[in-house]
Amino acid sequence: MHDRIRTVIVGAPGYTGAELASILAAHPGVELVGLFGSERRAAGGTAPELLSDLFPRLAGVVDLPVRAADPASILACAPDAVFLATPHEASEALAPALLAAGTVVLDLSAAFRLRDAALYPRHYGFAHAHSALLGDAVYGLPELAGDALRTASLVACPGCYPTSVILPVRPLVDAGIIDRSRPVIVDSASGVSGAGRGAAVKSLFCEVSLQPYGVLAHRHQPEMAQETGARVLFTPHLVALDRGILSTIHAELAPGRTLDDARACLASTYAGAPFVRLLPAGRWPSIAAVERTNCCDIALGTDDTGTHLVISSAIDNLVKGAAGQAVQAFNVRFGFDEAASLGLARRIPAEAAS
Repeated sequence: MHDRIRTVIVGAPGYTGAELASILAAHPGVELVGLFGSERRAAGGTAPELLSDLFPRLAGVVDLPVRAADPASILACAPDAVFLATPHEASEALAPALLAAGTVVLDLSAAFRLRDAALYPRHYGFAHAHSALLGDAVYGLPELAGDALRTASLVACPGCYPTSVILPVRPLVDAGIIDRSRPVIVDSASGVSGAGRGAAVKSLFCEVSLQPYGVLAHRHQPEMAQETGARVLFTPHLVALDRGILSTIHAELAPGRTLDDARACLASTYAGAPFVRLLPAGRWPSIAAVERTNCCDIALGTDDTGTHLVISSAIDNLVKGAAGQAVQAFNVRFGFDEAASLGLARRIPAEAAS
């Protein structure tokens, strides 16, 4: 048995914040004690809106008010854990005060994902004022974080695109199965919710056309390279879907390595992982199969030469790529079942089900 963990969400009015609220409201070990948005939300002396006013699907589920965010107001809730579903600069400004008060911070922005502070001005447009924390942050990909996540004070929750790439690629790099002298080429497609809830013409559903963006310069590329240990060439694409990511990854096998080696490596790595599903040969992932789940589906194959590896992975960008993964990391950090409140999880080994 666990005491209920007093929990706050900052950035609750966004897509990810609402997803977090929905998941945490059903968590048996969580007491949701505060929801916060931007300071502008409380301007003019008007009463704070309820989250269920902003997201009617949460009526009767999460009827808490959304208040203006500042460290003093957040800490007045006496939280054990705070989820920051906020812009990068906001997370970077809020986290130090929360950490100093002894609160566990799970940051869903990129403010603490990169270990090299020099990368922030180029990729995120701001100079990091708390670079000492970059060495303290635990990169919160639960399947690969190891024991560090169990004692972390600051969890840097992975980005959505990087999650879809790191899960299939890093074990193969670590095992020497991928040729690291050749680049790993990643083409990913994402639904428009990845752009956030802010109004922008290019994100309107009727304006979206399949097209690449951030070519050779996307801010998630250094995160992928850092966490896979490979040189990554990444091209994202926006598609007319509300949610989901599908990534197609190309790599060269190291000399003497085979598709069977790659499959065995992933099967072994994720044998006990409840949310990673290695699909049978000939079956490929789809966004529909992972939508609204915390699952990552992975498939792989080679060309006729047996040397060029093609990997496909699919996740829901708002769940495994954001809110669900953050709750999964929270569960590990506070000693809950890893799958608590996350719904669908792989419980029966594939060989037992066949």
